[in-house]
Amino acid sequence: MERVGQSLRPVVSLPQSPYERLSQRMLDISGDRGVLKNVIREGAGDPVTPDASVLVKYSGYLEHMDKPFDSNCFRKTPRLMKLGEDITLCGMELGLLSMRKGELARFLFRPTYAYGTLGCPPLIPPNATVLFEIELLDFLDSAESDKFCALSAEQQEQFPLQKILKVATTEREFGNYLFHQNRFCDAKVRYKRALKLLHRRRLVLSEEQHLVEAAKLLVLLNLSFVYLKLDRPAMALRYGEQALLIDQRNAKALFRCGQACLLLTEYEQARDFLVRAQKEQPCNQDINKELKKLSSYYKNYMDREREMYHRMFAPCEKGSSVGRN
Repeated sequence: MERVGQSLRPVVSLPQSPYERLSQRMLDISGDRGVLKNVIREGAGDPVTPDASVLVKYSGYLEHMDKPFDSNCFRKTPRLMKLGEDITLCGMELGLLSMRKGELARFLFRPTYAYGTLGCPPLIPPNATVLFEIELLDFLDSAESDKFCALSAEQQEQFPLQKILKVATTEREFGNYLFHQNRFCDAKVRYKRALKLLHRRRLVLSEEQHLVEAAKLLVLLNLSFVYLKLDRPAMALRYGEQALLIDQRNAKALFRCGQACLLLTEYEQARDFLVRAQKEQPCNQDINKELKKLSSYYKNYMDREREMYHRMFAPCEKGSSVGRN
């Protein structure tokens, strides 16, 4: 109660805004309540590392607005963003560092951690608190990989096998992301870096051999596929055959080799690879479709061959009949 003159008047508290009510149920991750977090769906694995490149879906909202002022959810494949370079909101970067792969979370960013005292006209007013919903699809720690690849072969040999396998996996995963972005040349570079690391490793134990061969197989399959996309079937066949040296019954390797031979018009060899692939995976629709394609191509090829021979020998047959007459 507040005394005014001789009378008492109740103190009227202002109603809380939606963001103020929401903030009371959120976790303070900045230490000054500048970045607040509420986990909607838990993630798994390790948290995002400071030098990582992240693959996220996000939408940003102003208070009292239903539609986002910024979102990348409409994109089929979000762009890979590197922390410290591509993300301009320090609140978002701080929030991402608290997340794990697969996690979906809601954040409130106070002006200091968002758009500041000036805002970002005309969309963001001055001193605006913003809400972001962020889903961490994946993240890759490229800094560790880049530093390791810059070392000499002798220096790399000093590290344990698990370190080399981790870096090679990171390179391959980067290649996979670039592949899905249709950046096939860039993907090829990443795959080759991974393969080079695995080739350099001198193996002593049979257990190590098994781990390295398994990692090589994945990279070789990726290289075979990316060379098919680059319309270089001879190279695709080369890497597919290298994969078969590791696992001669690998259906993917057999399939890639069959595709490459089909493009090279080596129909008999293509059939051999594809039939072997079908034997390993009889219900695989891609393999069965490729066999039908091969049958159609081979029929057209034989029709053209017959037509060519007919044209070559038709004049001779005509001349012989005239001679007999």
